[in-house]
Amino acid sequence: MELALWVSTVLVLLTTVLLLKAVLRRNRRKYNLPPGPKSWPIIGNLNLIGALPHRSIHELSGRYGQLMHLRFGSFPVVVGSSVEMAKFFLKTHDVVFIDRPKTAAGKYTAFNCLDITWSPYNAYWRQARKIFLAELFSTKRLESYEYIRHEEVQALLCDLHMVCGRVITIREHLFTVNLNVITRMVLGKRYLQLQGKVVPKGVPVQTPSHFRWLVEELFFLNGVFNVGDLIPWLDWLDLEGYIKRMKKLSKMFDQLLEYAVEEHNEQRRQEGKGFVARDMMGVLLQLADDSNHEAKLSRDNIKAINQDLIAGGTESSTETVECGISELLKKPEVLAKATEELDCVIGRQRWVTEGYLESPLPRGHCKRDHAPASGRSHACTSAFP
Repeated sequence: MELALWVSTVLVLLTTVLLLKAVLRRNRRKYNLPPGPKSWPIIGNLNLIGALPHRSIHELSGRYGQLMHLRFGSFPVVVGSSVEMAKFFLKTHDVVFIDRPKTAAGKYTAFNCLDITWSPYNAYWRQARKIFLAELFSTKRLESYEYIRHEEVQALLCDLHMVCGRVITIREHLFTVNLNVITRMVLGKRYLQLQGKVVPKGVPVQTPSHFRWLVEELFFLNGVFNVGDLIPWLDWLDLEGYIKRMKKLSKMFDQLLEYAVEEHNEQRRQEGKGFVARDMMGVLLQLADDSNHEAKLSRDNIKAINQDLIAGGTESSTETVECGISELLKKPEVLAKATEELDCVIGRQRWVTEGYLESPLPRGHCKRDHAPASGRSHACTSAFP
């Protein structure tokens, strides 16, 4: 008797739930959505996305067209995969689509979405963009750091000369020189541990391999498909372990940036009103004291912006130069032509400096792109969320 009552209760509840679901679905507003594959309950179309999401989406777009509707877990997604669609989303209706979705990566690896990548479109984002354009990347500011780039490139060439005749991984050398350049420009000094040099206790310097791991881990975790982002009620499970890795990475970056902030604040206290910003961290700390800005910079804002500068300035620059070298090595005739032009215009007894790139060349010579396909053949990213 009790069993029959229990079964009846369950059946009534299930029937009620199904009826409510049917009514809600009937009353739900229907949208004129782009074509796309039929989605499954809970997972949506995640079953169609393989280990390389951009390739899976490319195959689907070939079937459903340049504008396609998918469902990633609980969220609808519209995919544009043509020049026209890219222009529609990124230029014509840029303000409408400018915000990125709230994700675990933005929360845990970007100081709770305070960097310029994950921040929503608001007063702070507009202020940060102005700071990047007018203060950090102005022509005058970048020219003032030319001596840093010159010194580090010379150090790179000396290192390469010492290993002449051996097999090397050029990416490691390029990453190290780019990291040294960017940390000196952003934080005021190198933060790489040199072999045989004693490091004072408490200074969070890193070996080149460990710093490279930090940056690569940051890029990887900012591009993964985290199940908790797509199916929020599974977030607490951390099925892939990405949240744990994000928290660990965030702690490491925060330790480095917190040390740099304290070091600069101590320098400002010692110099008083005579303090002059010599790096980008110093510029940001001075701007944080200015109450006339649209949005005041907090300590976490400053650390988030500096993290963007360090990560973006090392990985992307390394990738670009490595791809350019790769293209030249694959085309010996182009490499020979480029070498001939350098020998004719600059000569073999002088260093190639940034000044030569900006000055007019003698008649009969032109600045040309000797690896024109490097940017297209080796794209730095495959999709924009």
